[in-house]
Order: sequence, then C-alpha cells, then structure tokens
Amino acid sequence: MAKNVIVVGTQWGDEGKGKIVDWLTDHARGVVRFQGGHNAGHTLVVGEQVYKLNLVPSGIVREGVECYIGNGVVLDIHHLLSEIAELEKGGIDVRSRLKISPGCPLILPYHSAIDKAREGAKSEDKKIGTTGKGIGPTYEDKVSRRGLRVYDLFQPERFAEKLKEVLEYHNFVLTQYFKAPAVDFQAVYDQAMADAEQIRPMVTDVSAALYAANKAGANLLFEGAQGTLLDIDHGTYPFVTSSNCVAGQASAGAGIGPGMLHYVLGITKAYCTRVGGGPFPSELDIETEGVPGYQMSQVGREFGTVTGRKRRCGWFDAAALRRSGRINGLTGLCITKLDVLDGLKELSICTGYKLDGKTIDLLPIGADEVARCVPIYETMPGWSGTTFGVKRWEDLPAEAQAYLNRLEQLCEVPIAIVSTGPERDETILKQHPFNN
Repeated sequence: MAKNVIVVGTQWGDEGKGKIVDWLTDHARGVVRFQGGHNAGHTLVVGEQVYKLNLVPSGIVREGVECYIGNGVVLDIHHLLSEIAELEKGGIDVRSRLKISPGCPLILPYHSAIDKAREGAKSEDKKIGTTGKGIGPTYEDKVSRRGLRVYDLFQPERFAEKLKEVLEYHNFVLTQYFKAPAVDFQAVYDQAMADAEQIRPMVTDVSAALYAANKAGANLLFEGAQGTLLDIDHGTYPFVTSSNCVAGQASAGAGIGPGMLHYVLGITKAYCTRVGGGPFPSELDIETEGVPGYQMSQVGREFGTVTGRKRRCGWFDAAALRRSGRINGLTGLCITKLDVLDGLKELSICTGYKLDGKTIDLLPIGADEVARCVPIYETMPGWSGTTFGVKRWEDLPAEAQAYLNRLEQLCEVPIAIVSTGPERDETILKQHPFNN
C-alpha cells in the first residue's frame, strides 16, 4: 500500500527542507510542489555537487523520481526554463520527469513590476521583505479571477485577449499610482508564446497523475515551500507570504484528497531564523563577534538562497513550534543544523511569552500581538564536542541529547530525524516517515 508524506517548514522558512526531501526520495516515486513560487530556495548537497532549486521539486537530483508542480504553485515559466537548463548542464534529466499542472497561475513580467513598485513605495518599517518575484500580485490576480494560467498559453488568441485586458489594468496602476514605467504587451506576449512551446511536453493533469501513481502503490512526497509562520492565514500577518504553507494546502494545491496524506514531517532548525520584516520574539544580535547570534549567522551561513540577504537569527522558540505543530497536525519533527550550536556554553529556549501582563505558551495570531511578546527563556548547558556529521543518536554529546529531548518535550511532537550536516548521509534517523 502506498504511503504519502508531507514535508513542511515549521518556522519562518529556510529550515532545510530541500535536503530532507532529497534524503527521503529513496523511499518515494514522486515529489510534489503544491504552493509558492520561485521565491522558494531549496539547496541540496550531493557529494561535491551543490544544487539550488526554486521551482523544480527537490526529488529531481535522484534518478528515476517523478517530479510534479501542482496547481497551487504560481509559475514563472521563463525562470523555470532557466532552472531546467542549469540542471541539464549538470547532467540531470529533467524534462522527461517533470510534470506541470495546466492549472498553475502564470507569473508574468507585470507581476514582478507591481511587486517591486509596491515594496519600493513603503516606508522601511512597513516593508514586507518580498523577494520582488511577483508572487503576491499573481496570487491576487488568481483570487480576483483575472489571472492567466498555463492552459491559456496554448490558445494564443484567447491568451492575447486576456493579456491585453489584465495589462491595461496593471499598467494603469503602475503608471498612475506608482509613477513607474508601463510593461509592453508585445514583449510579454512574444516571450510567453516562445516559452509555451518549450513546456508543452511537460504539461500534465497532475491531479490525475498523482491519483494513478497512488493507486499503483507509489509512495509520494509533498514538498512545502516557505514556513508555517509565513502562512497567509496563520502566519505573522501582514509580514507573510501570499500562499498557504501548511500541510493542509497539499490537498488543494496538488488536487488530491486529504485521505491520501499519511505522515506530516515538520522541519525546524535547532535555533530560529527569519528573512525580511516582521516580529521575531527570540531574535538575537548577529553583528557582534563572539555572541551566540553571530555564531548562528556565520557558522550556519544564514544568507537567503534567493535574495542573498542576511537572515535574522534567534533562540529556538518552542511556543511558536507548538502553534505550528497544531496547525499542521505534525506526526514527527526533523531538527536541522544542530551542529551550528556546537561550542556554545549555554543555550536558551523560548518556552512562552509575557503579553500585556499575562503569561502565554502559544504564539499569538497576527503581527501586532507577536511584536508585543516578551520571550520567557529557560537555559540549558551547551556542549564542547562536535555534532557535525554524526550519524547515530548515541554518538551525540550527552548535552546535545538532553537539548533535543527538551525540545521534543516542549513542542509536544516526537523527533523523527536529526540533520547534522548538508550531505545526505549526515543524518540521524529515529523514526522513518515512510515506515512509521
């Protein structure tokens, strides 16, 4: 019988999902992206080869694994084709294994123009920290029912008609409100038509293909992008992404029934990071040499895969993880980047907050309340030995084991996997999601 696993980020993204998805693909016949766009950055290390993926599912580097882009993903086809070209240069067969839903909303040049103009017009304290890739405006067009989808590309006259209409609207906003240059219709149309011919062979009814694969007994892996605390409904709104990043979205964003989803693996760093604006209760100083936040930033190489921006760093936030655990219905946790904490004499864990004179143990809803939270910490001894590359639980320093056991206790979710380095085999397995 087929077993299907969902991998989701439980913090503010950048938790290390790509490596774990790649590692789990030895038990999966297919990997599915179900939300987000090329604002996602998944880094895989296989031997000496480093792969940086945005749209292509992380299963692509394992031979024989089918990869699917579901209807919940907003798709910049031009970017996708450049990503495919890079992978092909490295000898990876992509086109025969990548299946794209015809229902994917299209990201077109006017979306990124609007995105950049809107973010540029905000004051510093109001900036969301968007990647400027056009993700938000594309989801807006989808919800307002004026968006163009992959299937529109193969009806050139209909595509041109719809494009003229939507471009008239967006150019008015660009030129009249933001005082920005208009986007040229012909340039957008010509590029879209050229790209359409290249992706045509990859366009597949993904919903039907996943149903057939599951019926045939194939294990599937659903790969989330961003993180739960960036979810449009459940994150620190308005400092969030424009899609649902939670496990439940796998059903709507891939076109499968929730009964096909069996195990939810939540990925979390052994500390916390955040890119862009928004509240971050356990945030630390990352600029002063010698302090814990600086070590997290430098040793953890905390720079955005997509933006290159420094990630903000902080202590592990168990109260935020509790919220994520409940929203996603987590079956197990995977702790990544444990080795980044090696050598710290003392570790702190945020167990709850003081909010308006009350003690709470769950991350509040919405940015305003989160911003007023004062973290409550408990401390634990660090460890002097190294955890880098450790492959067995019993080989971890006793203090590292105690730290992980305490995280498990506080988050109320069992730890299934511990990642101790970027390579596939630098992994401690306690509970295999596909065998549980």
